[in-house]
Amino acid sequence: MSHLQRSFAKAKLAGLPFEPPLPSNTLLEADEADEAENQLRSLPESTADDDSSSASSASSASSTGTIKPSPSKHLFARPKGSSAGRRPLDPLPWSDFFKYEFYLENPHPAEIITHHIYLTPPAAKGPLFVTHHGAGSTGLSFALFASELCKALPHAGVLSLDARGHGETSIMQSEVSADDVVLDLSLSTLSLDLVDVILLIQKKMAWSELPGLVFVGHSLGGAVTTEVAMSGKLGRAVLGYAVLDVVEGSAIDALQSMQSYLSARPKSFPSLASGIEWHLRSRTIRNTTSARISVPSLLRQELRGSSHSIDPWSWSWNTDLAATQPFWQGWFVGLSEKFLNARGGKLLLLAGTDRLDKELMIGQMQGKYQLQVFPEAGHFIHEDQAEKTAMVLADFYRRNDTSALVLPPKVGAMVGKKT
Repeated sequence: MSHLQRSFAKAKLAGLPFEPPLPSNTLLEADEADEAENQLRSLPESTADDDSSSASSASSASSTGTIKPSPSKHLFARPKGSSAGRRPLDPLPWSDFFKYEFYLENPHPAEIITHHIYLTPPAAKGPLFVTHHGAGSTGLSFALFASELCKALPHAGVLSLDARGHGETSIMQSEVSADDVVLDLSLSTLSLDLVDVILLIQKKMAWSELPGLVFVGHSLGGAVTTEVAMSGKLGRAVLGYAVLDVVEGSAIDALQSMQSYLSARPKSFPSLASGIEWHLRSRTIRNTTSARISVPSLLRQELRGSSHSIDPWSWSWNTDLAATQPFWQGWFVGLSEKFLNARGGKLLLLAGTDRLDKELMIGQMQGKYQLQVFPEAGHFIHEDQAEKTAMVLADFYRRNDTSALVLPPKVGAMVGKKT
């Protein structure tokens, strides 16, 4: 470089503002961020979820890994003031998300089923969103969604139940011990249970008539809510129904891989926190808050052995999904046709457009239903993107709310007034 060039460069640099060097702790954070990101890339990604119903686990793989954090944001840097450097994974109570918890008995000739229900009642003339979880989940799968929905629609209520064989819903069959109960998870039985729960809540809350109902079903729950809407048993109280991340074609195709997934996932966990962590690390659930409220309800701790001592790996799955295999096919056959033909507004919320089958593609082009896609979410859309799901459902209700509909007067009445 010549003397003239050096002089010119010095003159230019002198006019620039001074930028101090990065502090050493910032450099350390950047190094830790790079290391954590490399570790994250090395983690095995789960292509399945806890919901055998959809087994849209296989089809959900296309949306896995769509979120790519920027290293410049230090998303993986260790929080200051924390020696552990990890997010708290303690379980959250249901009372943070719902107002009431009920155990309502429903006697039948051959059995007595006690439904476990969470409820935030609607305000006067407000709608009631009735949610139904997928296979292997519980009513708390919709806890964070319920909280966000009540922010978007303050006058709305949310009812979320544990299906039979899930959560804390229990069954007593006559002349049969609790261990020998034959679990009927057929679509017809589950849909009858849902209707019964709604009528039991109406009686419990002393409602003279049902509020406007909006069904929200995830995976298997989508098949159940669609079946109820198709049956017409609740009449004009049903304003509409939303199905979350399940379509007939891809669900049936994915059923073939469910047994291999179930055999590969952990059989138990040493603690609730480790169960929550597994769901987050495997990206089965991608929202920490939702995992902290929903995952504990999926697990139960049992005393093992004659001494009734607690096994260190004693937190096991509450629902035996492998035992539900005889019902898998029946859950989804004919789902697309029923979804398109049932009465009420229709919303299909997916994690990827690749899940649409031919019948739904044709229906979408004909404008028979509303389609919303969240490519950044996994199979558990309502948990991964609870706020966005709540906003979409709130807008869906507003479009299908008939209470504010004002019809013009009949022509005969107008002619009578003029005369």
